[in-house]
Amino acid sequence: MSTTTTAIQFDKKGVTKAMQLKLYEDLLRPRMIEEKMLILLRQGRISKWFSGIGQEAISVGATNALLEDEFIFTMHRNLGVFTTRRLPLERLFAQWQGKATGYTNGRDRSFHFGAPEHHIVGMISHLGPQLALASGVALANKLGQEGRVSLAFTGEGGTSEGDFHEALNTAAVWQLPVIFIIENNGYGLSTPVIEQYRCENLADRGAGYGMRSVIIDGNNVMEVYRTIRELAAELRENPEPVLVECRTFRMRGHEEASGTKYVPKSHFDEWGKRDPLENFEQFLLEKKVLTKKKVETLRAQIKAEIEAGLEIAYAEEPVQADLEKEMGDIYAPWSPIPAPAGSDKKEIRFVDAVSEGLREGMRRHDKLVLMGQDIADYGGVFKITDGFVEEFGKERVRNTPLCESAILGIGLGLSIKGWKAMVEMQFADFVSVGFNQIVNNLAKIHYRWGQQADVVVRMPTGGGVGAGPYHSQSNEAWFFHTPGLKIVYPSTPEDAKGLLLASLDDPNPVMFFEHKGLYRKLTAEVPEGYYTTEIGKARVAREGSDLSIITYGMGVHWALAAAEELGVDAEVLDLRTLLPLDYDAIAATVKKTNKVLLLHEATMTGGVAAELSAYISEHLFEHLDGPVLRSASLDTPVPFASQLEAQFLPVDRLREQIQQLIAY
Repeated sequence: MSTTTTAIQFDKKGVTKAMQLKLYEDLLRPRMIEEKMLILLRQGRISKWFSGIGQEAISVGATNALLEDEFIFTMHRNLGVFTTRRLPLERLFAQWQGKATGYTNGRDRSFHFGAPEHHIVGMISHLGPQLALASGVALANKLGQEGRVSLAFTGEGGTSEGDFHEALNTAAVWQLPVIFIIENNGYGLSTPVIEQYRCENLADRGAGYGMRSVIIDGNNVMEVYRTIRELAAELRENPEPVLVECRTFRMRGHEEASGTKYVPKSHFDEWGKRDPLENFEQFLLEKKVLTKKKVETLRAQIKAEIEAGLEIAYAEEPVQADLEKEMGDIYAPWSPIPAPAGSDKKEIRFVDAVSEGLREGMRRHDKLVLMGQDIADYGGVFKITDGFVEEFGKERVRNTPLCESAILGIGLGLSIKGWKAMVEMQFADFVSVGFNQIVNNLAKIHYRWGQQADVVVRMPTGGGVGAGPYHSQSNEAWFFHTPGLKIVYPSTPEDAKGLLLASLDDPNPVMFFEHKGLYRKLTAEVPEGYYTTEIGKARVAREGSDLSIITYGMGVHWALAAAEELGVDAEVLDLRTLLPLDYDAIAATVKKTNKVLLLHEATMTGGVAAELSAYISEHLFEHLDGPVLRSASLDTPVPFASQLEAQFLPVDRLREQIQQLIAY
């Protein structure tokens, strides 16, 4: 990245005197806070600091350019956003010290939090995912015809991430009113831009997405303010995304521990002459907009604010560990009102039950948006949404580009604005490219700062259909280890509809697994209209006394068939929900039969059965009359050829294990 000694050229045209003074004060406040934080860091009174000294003009100019109720998505060095929006300093300081009155109750640090009352959403450490969240808020703004924009920051290093591409591409395709700001400060931690990208300007990438882009002086607070103000005004009237590259420089390390030895001294010398605060202060003094007395007064005022905030934060006791609170905040509070099924029923296939559940959900929730590849006019590869566009329109039934991560993030962005989202993975296997959004954003966001993630991810799953390694995986265990998610896995058409409706009602993120092999092979009577099946409650699919087979999904049908074929008085417990598990039902069946076989289609090692086996051994050991057996697929990828797939699946081994356990 080239450096320059050119003086900052300020143009006050169109910027009132009052706004010039506000911009100055808003630049001064984060600078003074940072200078104090660096002292406290050296004293060991805060644990970590990502300095934005030298690039405050971007945060301050952009925030002042937006309306107070427009969402901003921040990064490490955007303290100026928080102070411009006037978040209470005592709460910010408490956040950085891990105190209870901070924004995350001591559960996360620095700027990894949201403050919805101030329309700010902070980052997670993965840098790119917040771009899609900003697109989701922009989609909600557009659908609600609110005449509002959203704005997201990223660094030049973050533009190499797939999330950057996916978010910008989707925002362009859908013409969403969102401003993407790249803070190009020359280094991704220690990696210079010459090792980050080959194009001359990052803004040039906008043309590839079909969006406007501009390059501005990120150290010129007036230029940032005027540019973002004008763009935002245009986007409120004519929604579209815009890419803004702000050229700047950070005067300290990526974070204080990393230092700056990798940066040539000449860079500091040259960029130091372009300090955004000092240059703007001198300009205002020369134009007699500001006086030295006013500077002294402001500095004294801000210093007093900082000291008062610190006194409050330091006086607070360290956060107290509360097990009930910690466990209770994993999920957003939800007390569903039971909606029993009516007496009118009709015989339909499993796939039709899923479709009916979605249709009833769309009718019930007018702010529910469906998103997925080919789900609109085409109706999805399994035709589950066939005809939905005619009833609900393309705004709510949305074809997506092939960018699962962005669509999941957009779903979370919709939730931040009070909407609901259903994201269809065309095949459950494809969720791997959206994994981060699920396990690090959707799953953790309520625990971190109380934001619900009202997103259902539909997962057509399972083998037995000769589809090979990438269209047949049973990957529920990938998510079973992640607190904050709910995992639902129905085995019958009636449950498919009722559980899907319950999932759509629930304000928490739900991974909803649907076995493809059941779609058109399983038919049953299903209640008409709207009803829900309670999440977290297992059902006894078959009464028995000789042994218990605990399973879910396709495993239920394998277990029922094996019991009938072998003439065994087996009880089959259909879990229906994997997170949260119904431990009461598990205990009841173990105590009843005293022998347990755990069955699932997923591979053996690290599967759900391993956790169930451990639980039963720890808590129900005295009720066992035999070993806890597991029946699962081989620890290989799912093979394509039918003979190999038959060997891979546990169906034949299940029969042998049932007989083994009965004879024990």
